[in-house]
Amino acid sequence: MAHPHIHPFLLTTLKLTDTKTSIMNKLLSSFLTLCFLVLVFDTPTSNATGRNMVDGIFLPSQKNEQPYRTGYHFQPPSNWMNDPNGPMLYQGVYHFFYQYNPLAPTFGTIVWGHAVSHDLVNWIHLDPAIYPTDEPDISSCWSGSATILPGNLPAMLYTGSDSTSRQVQDLAWPKNRSDPFLREWVKSTHNPIITPPEGVKDDCFRDPSTAWLGPDGLWRIVVGGDRDNNGMAFLYQSPDFVTWTRYENPLAAADSTGTWECPDFFPVPLNSTNGLDTSVVSSGSVLHVMKAGFEGHDWYTIGTYSPDRENFLPQNGLSLSGSTLDLRYDYGNFYASKSFFDESKNRRVLWAWVPEKDSEEDDIEKGWAGLQSFPRALWIDRSGKQLIQWPVEEIETLRENEVKLKNKRLKSGSVVEIEGVTASQADVTISFKLEDLKEAEVVDTCSVDPQALCTDKGASSKGVIGPFGVLAMASKDLKEQTAIFFRVFQNQKGRYSVLMCSDLSRSTIRSTIDKTSFGAFVDIDPRYDEISLRNLIDHSIIESFGAGGKTCITSRVYPQFLNYEDAHLFAFNNGTQSVKISQMSAWSMKNAEFTIDQTVKSAT
Repeated sequence: MAHPHIHPFLLTTLKLTDTKTSIMNKLLSSFLTLCFLVLVFDTPTSNATGRNMVDGIFLPSQKNEQPYRTGYHFQPPSNWMNDPNGPMLYQGVYHFFYQYNPLAPTFGTIVWGHAVSHDLVNWIHLDPAIYPTDEPDISSCWSGSATILPGNLPAMLYTGSDSTSRQVQDLAWPKNRSDPFLREWVKSTHNPIITPPEGVKDDCFRDPSTAWLGPDGLWRIVVGGDRDNNGMAFLYQSPDFVTWTRYENPLAAADSTGTWECPDFFPVPLNSTNGLDTSVVSSGSVLHVMKAGFEGHDWYTIGTYSPDRENFLPQNGLSLSGSTLDLRYDYGNFYASKSFFDESKNRRVLWAWVPEKDSEEDDIEKGWAGLQSFPRALWIDRSGKQLIQWPVEEIETLRENEVKLKNKRLKSGSVVEIEGVTASQADVTISFKLEDLKEAEVVDTCSVDPQALCTDKGASSKGVIGPFGVLAMASKDLKEQTAIFFRVFQNQKGRYSVLMCSDLSRSTIRSTIDKTSFGAFVDIDPRYDEISLRNLIDHSIIESFGAGGKTCITSRVYPQFLNYEDAHLFAFNNGTQSVKISQMSAWSMKNAEFTIDQTVKSAT
């Protein structure tokens, strides 16, 4: 995966170390960076672009021919897309790379797709940036990350699959740094710069992280893998970004979790929604996040990082074990995420791959597969216990035709249509106020699996306080509907828990669709807090944010009705106790602009 440094790393280090050590480190880093620049521009390289492959960039079909294509979520015009790679800001331009098969809407030989934006909303598609061209990546160019080195040099670390399917780590950089679109890339002749360590299978070692600079002047990265089915983030150090040495112990590990994919490691400030450059070290006001992907989910933990001991200590004993008690970015269809520090707005931004849930035959018929989540700003909650995610503010430029609702009581069995918005492409925020909680159903929420609870007690299962929420992408007769809802329980000691669900059981009448429901608990106290929900609805994707982004669930939906003018949006309450909509705002969403750069070969 990928992630960028936007300002010189040592500016942050200067704030966290004594002056003498900082100056020495700055001089050391500048010297090592100069050595790297000499390597880059004096060493023979190979072009990253493969001119012998078809790019496969075509304009997308019209909506009436492609009812499941999105209006404002990123996807290439055609073919297969998966992991986000190397997002960064360079010379005022946002760069987004992604795993891409230019030849088919199915997984195959993978290249790095490339697009640029000035606002994270509207995108220009470019030629793919990195192709399989040499032995260290001849089979595929897999996920990786961007690091902005001092001197404003983007360096891309990525996993190459060689002719024996061995996974190795490679290095590439822009051919022409004066081009803000960075259209062409070259590869280091030192590739591969890292090979699988002893005891690690050749095909279980991938996805280098963004690098960070330690107080000792050494760069660090983590690479995902496993030993004997025990997942881990291998730690590597380098003085020059070319020669890497594995540290004796992994930075993080967990038993029986399989290969860790797309690890991400970054600092977060306490008591702030700001982001931080990756090289900021832990202190009393800064913690670190370790994220790893396995079992189809992105798990994370928050803790303290000590670069002098290369030790990451998770807080509260939480680990990346895959337990239902462990933290996840998103409890739905959301994987292989990658974050980066956006210096222009002092924030950390997160993307993730949102795969299809229809069949491969459907994908071939559509001519494309895979979406990206809408970019999310990410920060730590005031409690310090979990992360908050929220769509980046630029999304509001797409809003139009606002519809409002206040103090609307939803009696038991109520279904109220939200009219005046384009229900197939909308942004909806709604807050619910509860009255009497004493009669809430009793459930041992400490031992129950919330996803299983959502499956057992779906939107049609009448409770006391809930289910209440929104019916999205619904047909007029409600035979097809995706219910995003809450339900309140209490345990034997009277402690209340709020369950958030995305019930896909009736999202379509098509029989070939995966309609697995999703669910998670939300860390709020309904005695004092209203329960809020935001839904980004965009044809075949619904991103749901509970309690201001404390709990997120992303779903893919494929209703049978193909005319999206027939889509409807409702608020509902299927609990025996009334709830009140304290306030609601819903907007129709305009299409984002997706264009093709004039230099793209296939456009000519």
